[in-house]
Amino acid sequence: MTNSNRLFDLTGKVALITGSTKGIGRSIAEEMARCGARVVISSRKADACEAVAAELTEQGYDAIAVPCHVGKKDDLQYLVDQTLATWGQIDVLVCNAATNPVYGPTSEMTDDAWDKIMDTNVKGTFWLTNMVLPHMAGRGEGAVVLLSSIAGIRGNTTIGTYGVSKAAEAALARNLAVEWGPKGIRINSIAPGLIKTDFAKALWEDPVRVKQAEEKTPLRRIGEPVDIAGLAVFLSTPASAYITGQVIVADGGETIC
Repeated sequence: MTNSNRLFDLTGKVALITGSTKGIGRSIAEEMARCGARVVISSRKADACEAVAAELTEQGYDAIAVPCHVGKKDDLQYLVDQTLATWGQIDVLVCNAATNPVYGPTSEMTDDAWDKIMDTNVKGTFWLTNMVLPHMAGRGEGAVVLLSSIAGIRGNTTIGTYGVSKAAEAALARNLAVEWGPKGIRINSIAPGLIKTDFAKALWEDPVRVKQAEEKTPLRRIGEPVDIAGLAVFLSTPASAYITGQVIVADGGETIC
C-alpha cells in the first residue's frame, strides 16, 4: 500500500520497532505500516510478536515477528540480523521497549533494580543503535527515534530511577545526532507524558486519580498511544527532514503548567 503524501511516505522503508506488541510501540508499528513501511514487530514473547505481525499481514501490510529481550546483547544482534536477512535494510529504528520494575524513592532502590532499569533502558538502546547506525550510514540515510519520558525532564519521588534512564536516552539521542548527522542520519527522542498504556494502568483505571491528572493537563485528557505514534511517524519521514538531536515533549501541556 502506498501513501499519497510525500512528506509522510514510508513506502519501501523498513521500520524496526522494539516493544511493539502493545501500547505505544504497537501503535507506532501500525501507523508506520499504514504509511507504507515494512515493519518488524518485536518484544520478549514470541507468541505476542507473531499475533501482531499476523494481524498486520491480514490487513495487507508487510510485517515480520522477531522476539527479542532488549537487555540481552545476543538477542539484539539476532533482531538486527533477522531483519537484514529478510529485507536487506533498516531505514527506521524506534527504541521503545523499556522497563520499570519498582516504584519508590531512589534511597530504597536496590543495586539489582538499578542495574535492570539501566541495562534494559539505556545499555540496550546503546547496543542496538550501535548495531544499526553503521548500516544506515552505509546507505547514507536513516531515522532513529528513542522513547524518553517527561520523567527524564523533572524530578519524581516514585519513578525517579526510571526518569534517570529516560534522561540518559534523551542525552544519547543528542550525542548520536552529532556523531551520525554527517552520514545523513537523524536521531531524535520523544518524551511522552501520561499515556493510556499498561505502564500507567493503575493510574488511569482509578477514576479519582485520572480525573486529577486530566485537570492538571491543559488539554484536559491523558494521552493515547496513537498520540505518540503520530509524532514517531513525523520524526521518521521527510516531514522532519531538518530536525535532529531534539527531545520533543508530547504531554498535553502538563509540563508547561
